[in-house]
Amino acid sequence: MRRFLAVAAACAMTLTAATAFAQDFTEEEIKQLALQAILENPDIVMEAVAILQEREAAEAEAQAKATLGDSRDLLERDPNAPVLGNPDGDVTVVEFFDYNCPYCRRAGAEVDALLAADDNVRIVYREWPILGEGSVFAARAALASRAQGKYDVFHKALMGARGRVNEQAVMDLAADVGLDLDKLRTDMDAPEVDAHIEVSHQLAQSLGFTGTPSFVVGDARAPGLIEASQLREMVENARAAD
Repeated sequence: MRRFLAVAAACAMTLTAATAFAQDFTEEEIKQLALQAILENPDIVMEAVAILQEREAAEAEAQAKATLGDSRDLLERDPNAPVLGNPDGDVTVVEFFDYNCPYCRRAGAEVDALLAADDNVRIVYREWPILGEGSVFAARAALASRAQGKYDVFHKALMGARGRVNEQAVMDLAADVGLDLDKLRTDMDAPEVDAHIEVSHQLAQSLGFTGTPSFVVGDARAPGLIEASQLREMVENARAAD
């Protein structure tokens, strides 16, 4: 209803002189005015939708920039987020991912290539399970594996899995990398696991991300799969900006 009214108002304002809107309109009057406008000028719908899309895009961009400014420490220095690569690196790459995302698995190779080419980069991993219960279970297990010092090897095992990972597949891989399965299940319910996933959701939303993988490097955002060469370019740009 709100979107309909917004389109209706945009349609009406496009076709009616501004002075005519000095009076108050009821919801029903706006709807009738919009219907009349649409019948007389069908193209006005597309114009109104374009106006709304531009407005929403501008608002999303402003929110993302605000998050990059206000939440920089949380993005790059959250003590509750796994860090790989060079922990003292001068540029931080933040990756939002889901273990059941095939593009995230492909992105893993690109990240590895970046690290091989630049030993002064640190990678912050944000577990963002958005593809079902199997993804949530995998993310919780991966985060819990930190208590046993095996996040890196377990993360790579999960990323290298064939097909979708579910509870059984996750636990099989956990056993393969030498994790204590009883301890792992207990640690999966730790509050820091809940906190990490919740923060990932909040950050991803405020940055305007809608899927995985998604990257943040400096002030640049890159939703979707990108190649190592693009990551290197973003790293160099961030390095030059400091």
